[in-house]
Amino acid sequence: MSLTFELIHKFWPALPAAIALDLLVGDPQGWPHPVRWMGRAIERFEPVCRRTIKNERLAGAVFAVALIAATWGLTFMLLKALFALHPAIGLIAETVCIYFCLSICSLKEAAMEIYDLLSSGRITVARQKLSWIVSRDVGHYDSEDIARATVETVAENFVDGVLSPLFWAAIGGAPLMMAYKMINTLDSMVGYKNERYRRFGTAAARIDDAANFIPARLSFWIIALATQLLSRHDGKRALQTAWIEGRHHTSPNAGYPEAAFAGALAVKINGPNYYHGRLVEKPYIGIAFGPVTVSKIIAACQLMLVSALLSGAFVWLPRVCLGFILFR
Repeated sequence: MSLTFELIHKFWPALPAAIALDLLVGDPQGWPHPVRWMGRAIERFEPVCRRTIKNERLAGAVFAVALIAATWGLTFMLLKALFALHPAIGLIAETVCIYFCLSICSLKEAAMEIYDLLSSGRITVARQKLSWIVSRDVGHYDSEDIARATVETVAENFVDGVLSPLFWAAIGGAPLMMAYKMINTLDSMVGYKNERYRRFGTAAARIDDAANFIPARLSFWIIALATQLLSRHDGKRALQTAWIEGRHHTSPNAGYPEAAFAGALAVKINGPNYYHGRLVEKPYIGIAFGPVTVSKIIAACQLMLVSALLSGAFVWLPRVCLGFILFR
């Protein structure tokens, strides 16, 4: 049996431990984190590629593909060496890699911090905290706007920070999961549609769209099931809203989880926003529902947590079965 299949097989016992670790520990400030290393690698190699290849689109494509491939290769070789050293050491390393790729607790904590600030009337501080987790201009936001943006962020990042990493881990174990995190980090850093990155960041943005295409379309089924478990009569509404309005977004993927959350929580989200001083005319999602209230942030976090646990189960159970078939 090839080493690739062995590493994928060893992924399944590490997954529940990694999810538990993320829920218990989160992402403590000051801890070393692979995503920060990815960010430094992006900053270091961007000027090298720009100098070496004059065509911006080609330079950006080579830049993105090289970093993604390097991330996969380094993770694969590291796990190979550690499993060869001792299976227990390899399993711990696999668990830590998966843990670093998940953002369940950190997403919840960021949203609940904004909820606490809004509940205590500290709108200025809540606006500042929101600006750290969204790319839009929030200087004019009132309490309702901040709550709406927070719910949107929880919905969209359920895919980026939970479901997509798990999806790619199910296919290729921790190495492919880590490669996805590089894809996501590249998109967040160079995938912007501004003058500096309009051409150079095209490949990074397109690769991120492709990597999230299937998970985004799986997300609303999981969110609808989670909604049904939390509130027995609202799962159908979440599914219908996602099915009808999921395409109503400037992003090819973000609309599906956002529409599912809108239906689950019965709120109206999205709409026009300013990004880097430029108005982007996004359509509203959940057009039949009312505005987002501050209390909906709690409901969004609860829905995200249940959806995350369901996602883990849907990935883990097939991996257990495949492991027994291949390695019995």
